[in-house]
Amino acid sequence: MTYDRFQEEAISYVNGGYSVMVSAPTGAGKTLIAEHVISDCIEKSKRAIYTAPIKALSNQKFRDFKSQYKDKIGIVTGDVSINPTAPVLIMTTEILRNKLLTEKSRFKSIQWVIFDEIHYLDDLERGTVWEESLIFLPEHINVLCLSATIPNIEELASWIESIHKRPLKVIKEDKRPVPLEFNFHCSNQIIDNLKDLKRIGFSQKSYFYKRKEYKEHLFLRPNRLSTLIGHLQNKNHLPCIYFSFSRKRCEDLAFELYSFNFLNAEEREKITSLYETLVQKFYLEKEPSYYKIKPLIQRGIAYHHAGLLPQLKEVIERLFTSRLLKVIFTTETFALGINMPARSVVFDELRKYYGRGYRALKSRDFYQMAGRAGRRGLDLKGYIYSRINPYRINFQDINRIIFAKPETVTSKFNTSYAVILNLYRDLKEDLVEIYPKTFHYFQVREKEKREAIQLLRKKLQILKELNYIKEDTLTKKGEFASYLYGYELPLTELYSQKFLDRFNPIELNILISSLVFEPRKGQRLPPLSRTSKKIREKTEEIIKSLHNLEKRYRIWPLSKGFYFHITPAVEAFTKGADFSKVRDLTDIDEGEIVRFFRMMIQILRELYSSSVVEDTLKEIISKSIHSINRDIIDAQRQIELE
Repeated sequence: MTYDRFQEEAISYVNGGYSVMVSAPTGAGKTLIAEHVISDCIEKSKRAIYTAPIKALSNQKFRDFKSQYKDKIGIVTGDVSINPTAPVLIMTTEILRNKLLTEKSRFKSIQWVIFDEIHYLDDLERGTVWEESLIFLPEHINVLCLSATIPNIEELASWIESIHKRPLKVIKEDKRPVPLEFNFHCSNQIIDNLKDLKRIGFSQKSYFYKRKEYKEHLFLRPNRLSTLIGHLQNKNHLPCIYFSFSRKRCEDLAFELYSFNFLNAEEREKITSLYETLVQKFYLEKEPSYYKIKPLIQRGIAYHHAGLLPQLKEVIERLFTSRLLKVIFTTETFALGINMPARSVVFDELRKYYGRGYRALKSRDFYQMAGRAGRRGLDLKGYIYSRINPYRINFQDINRIIFAKPETVTSKFNTSYAVILNLYRDLKEDLVEIYPKTFHYFQVREKEKREAIQLLRKKLQILKELNYIKEDTLTKKGEFASYLYGYELPLTELYSQKFLDRFNPIELNILISSLVFEPRKGQRLPPLSRTSKKIREKTEEIIKSLHNLEKRYRIWPLSKGFYFHITPAVEAFTKGADFSKVRDLTDIDEGEIVRFFRMMIQILRELYSSSVVEDTLKEIISKSIHSINRDIIDAQRQIELE
C-alpha cells in the first residue's frame, strides 16, 4: 500500500515505539494509522484499545475492524459487551475512563490506546472525560491521538508529554487529498465566489428620510431547493450529503424533493431489493418508519437523524455506501468519524444552536462536515454549497467560518463526584494534586487555577457533609456512588434512605428513566400513574435538598434532576407492551425512546456492578434490565445480526 507523507511519518514513529498525535483534515486518511497500530498489536500478540466519542461510531468501528480482524476484535459500551477479552477492544471514552478508575490492574497488558476525535476534549458536556482518561492512563501505554485540524495541537501534545513523562511525536497535515471548492446559494442563484455573494446578498442602499436612516437589502429571491439540487444534478455533483441542524427539517426537505427521481429502472430495482433485505434482517418490516421512508429511497433520497430507530439508521448508512442513494438529508452526527464521503456537501444554513442560543458555526464544526465532500480515488474535487439567507447571518461570519483558522481546543475539565470518590479511595486528600496534571491547569491563568482547586475542594466537602466520606474512608454510600457517573448524588440519596429496597422492576425503571431523561424546552409532562406520582414526590424532595446544598457551595452545574415525561412509556414497556404501543405514549421520536431506554440499561448495569448493592436489590435490577432490554431496544442483538 502507498501511504501519504503524513501517514508514512506517523507509522514510522509508531514502529519506533513512540506515542503519536496526528492532526489532519476530515477524510485525509487518519484511520489508516490506527489500522496499522491494530494490525501490529495483533501480529505481535499485544493488546490495544480504540476509543470513539459516540456509541454509533464505536459500533461502526467494531463492524469495520471485525470484517478485517475477525475474532481479534471486541466491543464494550454501556449497553453492549461482545468478546470483551479480545486483543483489541472498541469502547466509548466514558467506558475507558470508568475502567481506568475501577479496573486499573487490567491495563497491565495494554500496549496502545487510540483516541479517535481527540479534539472532542473541547466538548462542554463530555470533554472532561477525554482529559481524565489521558491523566489516569498508566505510563507504560502508548497513545495514538487522531484529531481534526486544530491550531494548538503542539500545546495539547506538550501537555500529554508532561503527564506521561515520555516523548509524543506530532504529525500535522493541512492538505486535503481531495481539495474543496466553495459555492453559495443566495437569492436563488448559485454563486462561486465571495465577491459576488457580497454584491448579490449583502449590498445595501441607504435612504435618509426625516432625519432617520433606513437601510434596505437589494431585492432577494427565496432560495428554492429544486434550484440547488437541479444544479447539483446537472453538474454531476451527486451524491450529496445535505446537513441541516433540525431533525424535522431533514424530513421536510427530503419529502420536498420527492418530485426528483435520481435512479433509473435498474438502480431502483437494486436499491429496493437491498432495502427490503436489510429491513428484514433488522426486523423492521412492521415499523411505520420503514414504510414512510421507502418511497423516497426508491427515488435515491433519504434522511438520517437521531430520532430514527438505530436499526433504520444503519440500514440507511448501508444504502449510502452502496452509492445508490444520491441525496441524504442529515444532522451533524453523520459527520462525526463515520466514513460516509460524498461528492458534495450542502449546508442548509451556517448557524446552529450552541448550548444557550443560535450563532454562526465554528470553523472546526464546518470543516468536520465539509470534509465529507470528495471521495478519495473517485473525485478530483469536493464541492461545498452553503445556503445563505442574509437576514440570518452576516458576511463577516461567512468569511470567518470558511477562511479563518479553526478554533483552538480548550479544556472543559469538570470532575464528577464519582471520579472524586474513586480517586479518594487511593489518594485521600492528596487527590487535589491531580488537578496540576490537567490540560485546564496547563492552559489557564493563576486565578482560574485557584478557582478550579476550590471547586474540587467544595465537591469533596459536600461528599463529606453527605457522609460519603468519613474518617478518610469511603462509606457504604460513597462506595455505591463511586459506580455512578453523572447521577451519583440523587440516586445514592434514594438508595441510602432505603427507597430502592421497596421497589419492584416497574418502579425501578420509572425512577431510572426519570433520571436519564432530558426534556425539550417547553415539553409538557403527560398524565402520570399513581406509581409515578409517588416516586416523583420523593425525587423532588431529594433533588431540592441537593440543589440547595450545591448552591450553598456555589457548585455548577447542579446535579441532574428527575423528569417524568417518558414514564408512561417506560411503565408500559416494562409490563410487556410492544414498542408500537410505547410510541403512542410519548411525544418524543422513536430513536430517542430507544436511546433513553439504552441509557437506562447502562445505569442499571452500573448499579448492579456495585460491590455494596445487596443481592435482593440486584435481583430486582436484573429483572428491570431484562424487562426492557428486548426487541428493538437490545443494542447487542442489533450488532450481532450483522
